[in-house]
Amino acid sequence: MNLKPLGDRVIVKQDEAEETTASGLYLATEAKEKPQTGIVLAVGEGKMDKDGKLLPMPVKEGDKVLYGKYGGTEVTVDGEDVMILRADDLYAVFA
Repeated sequence: MNLKPLGDRVIVKQDEAEETTASGLYLATEAKEKPQTGIVLAVGEGKMDKDGKLLPMPVKEGDKVLYGKYGGTEVTVDGEDVMILRADDLYAVFA
């Protein structure tokens, strides 16, 4: 993917929706909830603070992250569905 996010934006490949429940029941397509986790594909350079100093990004390519349910923008790039999020929309990095 040749897409470089600007500023404090991050491009995330969403994890796939679960096909079954924890007890093994299959879910209908309409019942599948989109996951709020994914893998970071690309990271912007960061944003400037009020003094003009570049703040480092809290994530790097390859990190698995948890993000807000209604954060970001879904786009399709080179046939792949991805999310573009601000660093502030990321809640956690999986260790």
